[in-house]
Amino acid sequence: MLHEVQFPSYNERDTVCGWIYVPAAKPKGIVQLIHGYGEHSRRYLHMISAFVDAGYIVAADDHVGHGKTAMMNNTWGDWGDKGCHTMMEDEHALTGIVREKYPELPYFLFGHSMGSFIARDYAAKYGAELTGVTICGTAGVFRGAGEAEEELKAVVDSGHGDEADPSYAGKLLGWMCERCESSALGNEWICSDPYVQKDHAEDPFDAFTKPTLNRSLYYFTQMMRVITGKEWAEKVPASLPFYNIGGDQDPVGNYGQGLYEVSNWLHDTGHQVQTKVYPGYRHEIHNYADIRCDVEQGIIDFMDSLI
Repeated sequence: MLHEVQFPSYNERDTVCGWIYVPAAKPKGIVQLIHGYGEHSRRYLHMISAFVDAGYIVAADDHVGHGKTAMMNNTWGDWGDKGCHTMMEDEHALTGIVREKYPELPYFLFGHSMGSFIARDYAAKYGAELTGVTICGTAGVFRGAGEAEEELKAVVDSGHGDEADPSYAGKLLGWMCERCESSALGNEWICSDPYVQKDHAEDPFDAFTKPTLNRSLYYFTQMMRVITGKEWAEKVPASLPFYNIGGDQDPVGNYGQGLYEVSNWLHDTGHQVQTKVYPGYRHEIHNYADIRCDVEQGIIDFMDSLI
């Protein structure tokens, strides 16, 4: 069964589009899937199907400025003007909708890339409501984010927040193909499979190649700041377990170093955290045909162990 839902965004302007996938059998839990920067939630259909087959309800939406939400509101790359917690608060609003339909089930988050940043922000504010969190393709200290934040703040403060200067996105993300043998599309860092690269580049719901507003990029850098260091981890309930996964050739995770930074922040503040690094794989470990079933089963095993 599939529910399509819509709800008002925290930015007080947009309507967020979401979906709730429900297994035919009695569900044993709920996992809320949070997609990354520039993409949309239907890129995770293989994972969603695996979770549903394992007995989990799956909730997902398209963030403001992304996917169907952006198409419906005509706001590609525009996240509104209510700050860096906008997407996190929208995810919590979706949780409320799902909880109303299916109360009292164990509740998990899965977040990939920027979705993992949102999940970490969510855990710091609303972690007491969760059973466990999987973060995939996450970052520790994000390269260049601090410098970009200062520069973008000046641009926004000078009245250019509603403009889109691609050079700022280039500074934040343009270096990510540095270990790729070729970069014809510019997205090769996500996965070494040419099929995944082509599908990503040609997806009409994918805003990755569309300009992101300067203000939105500023919020992105702020988001990184609020989830960095032991200061972030100390805000997360110590009883909330984490499963931290990624590839050691992922530039977002600084080729493995960033994954361990996050796990160490959590470990040093008394949290239970499991870490699994996939050697030789880039950003989207869940989109490699040879390991995606293993990636999905690892997440399912983590959730099953907490029920």
